[in-house]
Amino acid sequence: MTNNANFSNPHPPLTEVTAALATLEQNYALMQAAKADVKAKVTTLDDAESKVDQTLAQLAAYVESIAGSDEKIITSAGLATASSRSAPIFLSPPQGLSAIVGDHEGVIDLSWKKVPKAKSYTIQMSADPPTPESWTQAAIATASTRTIENLASGKRFWFRVAAIGAMGQSGWSEPATKIAP
Repeated sequence: MTNNANFSNPHPPLTEVTAALATLEQNYALMQAAKADVKAKVTTLDDAESKVDQTLAQLAAYVESIAGSDEKIITSAGLATASSRSAPIFLSPPQGLSAIVGDHEGVIDLSWKKVPKAKSYTIQMSADPPTPESWTQAAIATASTRTIENLASGKRFWFRVAAIGAMGQSGWSEPATKIAP
C-alpha cells in the first residue's frame, strides 16, 4: 500500500501493521527457541534416566557377583531378592491424552500424563470415524509426547496411547481427535 494513491491514509497506519508483524515474528522465534530448548532438555533427562538405570544394573550385578544367592548379603546392600520382591506392577492406561495442531501442515502434536514404571508408549491412529478395526500403529514413544507427521491436511484423525512396561501393555487411553492443519 506504500505510495498507492488509492490508499493515501490507511487505517491502521502501515507503521502499526509493520510493528505488529515484527512483534509476532519475534514472539514466534522465542517460542521456537523455547520448544527446541524443551526438546533438548527432555533428551538430556532421558539420557540421564538411562544412565541411572545402567549404573544401578551394574551395581546390582556387582552385589550379585559377591553375594551369589545369599539373600542375607544381598539384602544387606539394600537390594531386594527375587523371592522378596512384591507382586508385579501392571500399568494403568495413560491419562489426559491431548492432540494439538503442529507447527507445520500435516502435523499433530500428542501429549499425555506420564505413566509410572512405563518404559515406552505405543500410539495408534484412526481416520474418522474410528471403528474397532480402523486403528493402526502410528508411532512408538519413550517420553509422554510425540509428533505425528505426514497427515492429510484437512482430515480428522483419532489417536490413542498405551503404556508398555515390564509386565506388558496397559489398556488404551481415552481417544483424542484433531483435524490435521
